[in-house]
Amino acid sequence: MTEPKIQTVAPDQLLPMPEDWQRALAVVAHPDDLEYGCSAAIAGWTDGGREVAYVLATRGEAGIDTLEPAKCAPVREREQRASAAVVGVDTVEFLDHKDGVVEYGTALRRDVAAAIRRHRPELVITLNHRDTWGGVAWNTPDHVAVGRATLDAAADAGNRWIFPELIEQGLEPWNGVRWVAVAGSSSPTHAVDATPGIERAVLSLLEHRTYVEALTDENPETYCRSFLIGNVQAAAERFGGTPAVPFELFSR
Repeated sequence: MTEPKIQTVAPDQLLPMPEDWQRALAVVAHPDDLEYGCSAAIAGWTDGGREVAYVLATRGEAGIDTLEPAKCAPVREREQRASAAVVGVDTVEFLDHKDGVVEYGTALRRDVAAAIRRHRPELVITLNHRDTWGGVAWNTPDHVAVGRATLDAAADAGNRWIFPELIEQGLEPWNGVRWVAVAGSSSPTHAVDATPGIERAVLSLLEHRTYVEALTDENPETYCRSFLIGNVQAAAERFGGTPAVPFELFSR
């Protein structure tokens, strides 16, 4: 079993993401994680005929202080499905781990490995698995757990002797994952041109209106636009001046 390894590049440039793939699976902790992180890239990929599916560990039910979890979960699920549709993603699945207390371990790895076997992607996408966003900006335990489990599950999915019960469920091993791309990393290595998808990325994040309105007093569209455009413009400095979505790319 091989260990994932990062491709190192000069610190002043980001390489283009690989394009020789057809199917991707994005695995994150919460509704809105992908919209804050990389939906502009996903919009461009689906435009090009690639297939992208979403798997979320939770329904984000603990994310809005003024809305109790039982009422919050269906709202956030509905908003996530609408958000995904804006960028051309039709398949959105939820693993039903509890928001805010997702635990890294074999149960989570098994669920993600099962999703990988089910969807058979060449590219797996997840969110920052490290303790911080860089410097002193602390990451959340859910992001860390899901990101790390996804990196591990990319290998677990191809090993028939890990989680053999999945084979009994009809999920044969899938050893076709070639890369895991981590969005929101403080150590990106690659990037995707955000220009074709940035407007839909703004609209996609805006579909999480209940969450955004609870998060800020700013006009929701102004907030979404300024956040996302600021991020892709910041990455342009390392991508030939082109607004970009950066990723830390691990190959297998």
